[in-house]
Order: sequence, then structure tokens, then C-alpha cells
Amino acid sequence: MPKLPGVNHLNAVRALEKVGFWIARQGKHIVMTDGSRIVTIPRHNPVNAITMGNIIRDAGLTNENFRKLL
Repeated sequence: MPKLPGVNHLNAVRALEKVGFWIARQGKHIVMTDGSRIVTIPRHNPVNAITMGNIIRDAGLTNENFRKLL
């Protein structure tokens, strides 16, 4: 898996909204869903590259697809 640099959590939320995710709830973390998948994004900047990679995988995307959405 190629490295993904740390990403601002708000940019990650916007990118996931482009592929059909919406915010289910917010607190210390942002929980997003598309109806079948749930991903949790921590509210700190930047989001660690490893954590961001796991979020992207859980959302059913590849790193290349996610970079295009940013």
C-alpha cells in the first residue's frame, strides 16, 4: 500500500461526501455512513497516514481514488 500523507480531517469528510457518505453524528470523532458502511474519522490535523489508509480501505476506496477526490 503506497504511503498517503497526513490529511486534514475536514478534507477527508468532503472527499467521502463526494462518494455518497454523510455525517451520522459528531463528537470527538466524525462518524460517516453510506447506508451500508460506517467509517470514523478523528478530529485532529493531520490525520495519521496509517489511520487515513485504514479509513479509506473501510470506505471501500483505493488510495488513488481517494487522492482524486481530494
